[in-house]
Amino acid sequence: MLDKTIYKQIFKASFDAPIDVEFWDGEEVSYGEGTPIAKIKLNEIIPIKDIMAHASLTFGEAYMDGKIEITGDLQQLITVIYQSKDSFMNNSKFSKFIPKRSHSEKASKADVQSHYDIGNEFYKMWLDPTMTYSCAYFASEQDSLEDAQWNKVRHIINKLHAKPDETLLDIGCGWGTLIFTAAKEYDLEATGVTLSQEQYDFVTAKIKAEGLEGRVHVYLKDYRELVQTYDHVTSVGMFEHVGKENLQEYFEQVSNRLTDEGTALIHGITGQHDGAGVDAWINKYIFPGGYIPNVAENITHILHTPMQLDDLEPLRRHYQRTLEIWTENFHKVKEDVVGTYGMRFYRMWDLYLQSCAASFESGNIDVMQYLLTKGASCKNLPMTRAYIYHADVAHGIKLN
Repeated sequence: MLDKTIYKQIFKASFDAPIDVEFWDGEEVSYGEGTPIAKIKLNEIIPIKDIMAHASLTFGEAYMDGKIEITGDLQQLITVIYQSKDSFMNNSKFSKFIPKRSHSEKASKADVQSHYDIGNEFYKMWLDPTMTYSCAYFASEQDSLEDAQWNKVRHIINKLHAKPDETLLDIGCGWGTLIFTAAKEYDLEATGVTLSQEQYDFVTAKIKAEGLEGRVHVYLKDYRELVQTYDHVTSVGMFEHVGKENLQEYFEQVSNRLTDEGTALIHGITGQHDGAGVDAWINKYIFPGGYIPNVAENITHILHTPMQLDDLEPLRRHYQRTLEIWTENFHKVKEDVVGTYGMRFYRMWDLYLQSCAASFESGNIDVMQYLLTKGASCKNLPMTRAYIYHADVAHGIKLN
């Protein structure tokens, strides 16, 4: 059968590690030598033309629908596929379908709400108690995920070199961990902005519950609607949502929101090589409208604003570990997730978490922290990075 022959060619090119494959007719084929890291079972034929048109979308949907079953180490399987230069995920013959997306304020709001407004209860099932849904910072091998998330927030604020009573804006504030920390531990007046109704309601209730109405503020609006300036701007896991066509505007807005002596810390997923871009399956099912820029793109956009780049820190291994812990947590609540949302939804999120961990492990994507200043205002920062680590230790981060 032609489809089966081509499948075998695809798998042979894609797997540099031992993999077992069982085809729809019961035939089993082993690729590589040694103990298999995973087994792929194809329960039915998936048209080759669909794989060639948009590989990640086709295989992602097939996994969600049970047309493909995978036993063993799913993360390692995906890592192997990414690392093989001739695999169907990397070879131009099996190029990804990249749909063009609108990123008007209305479209951006719909995209964000489709992901974050699944419900706070869903995220509470498997995130740590800080409700932080972004890369943690493991300063020590002994750090728990919760420790590492507190580390990340404090590490970001420490880089800003902020002083008491200064103002801070967090673009895409999530469930508010950063702005509450800025207010309570650093004595800053902190403002968050989000497009998620669920997150806005959560933060609003917490502000009232903790009596922080005068120090913490949150707005349910697009960041492009803001007009006030702030001493410091942070944005964590946000620029991945704005779209390729809006990246320049995003960095211009960061610059416009900064005072002339201000500092900004932008933290987000990026590629160190060309082609990070858009994954069709993730774009359709997880992050509608998402786009992962490479480092050169972001720096080019930064250079077209009045801001300057003062520091750049890669945290790829930190996000891999974060995702691995999320996956462990997610597996522990499988029964609850399936009972509430269904098996297809569970398989979708499981694939998402493990494929992202594999992307970081393979170096397919990275995560960076960009420390930016307005013009030549870097004169306000200390001469070396020592101030960051001194502040980290002072705020309880136990460095290796």
